[in-house]
Amino acid sequence: MLVLTRRVEEKIQIGDNIVVSVLSVEGGVVKIGIDAPREVSILRMEVLEQIKNENIDAAAKEVADITEAADLFKKKLSKE
Repeated sequence: MLVLTRRVEEKIQIGDNIVVSVLSVEGGVVKIGIDAPREVSILRMEVLEQIKNENIDAAAKEVADITEAADLFKKKLSKE
């Protein structure tokens, strides 16, 4: 891990097309800005972990649960 010290309005560049800027520092909170191409996914780590855990839970569902959900969906469509 590379550890850098930056002041407000200072920047770092990652690769050819990602720039991270320090916008403000207030107490124990650092506000950063990230300039990156739209195709680059930027997620907070806690959000990424939540998505990962939800995907693991969804993959662990039993086939019966999925079949039951599909049946309910079919019943709802047939009523409309």
